[in-house]
Amino acid sequence: MDVVDFWIRSWTSDDLPGARKLLAPDVEAEWNLDAPVDDEEMLQVLHRIAAFADGVSVVARTDAVDGSALIYDLTAPFGTARLVEFLGVDGQSINEVRHVYDVTAIDRFFPGLYAN
Repeated sequence: MDVVDFWIRSWTSDDLPGARKLLAPDVEAEWNLDAPVDDEEMLQVLHRIAAFADGVSVVARTDAVDGSALIYDLTAPFGTARLVEFLGVDGQSINEVRHVYDVTAIDRFFPGLYAN
């Protein structure tokens, strides 16, 4: 899926304008972090991950007709956390993003990641 490939390349290289243009105007965003989320807040957290992490790598990917499920390793200076991402794709747009973070590791290795 070209849309998913472009999404991965965009946010992991901290290209937020590139990632943003893939999101449908009515994109649904959800996550398990203890903070409200909309598409802009989600992009800001992805920016902070890309800027702070030593590396972000896809360790597993499953594509379906209408989206993808991805598992990322987020390598920080003192450890690694996992992010599971579910993307809904409609045409050339992402209409749904669900993030499941390893919250214990995020709080330990990416302190303040989702604090406003």
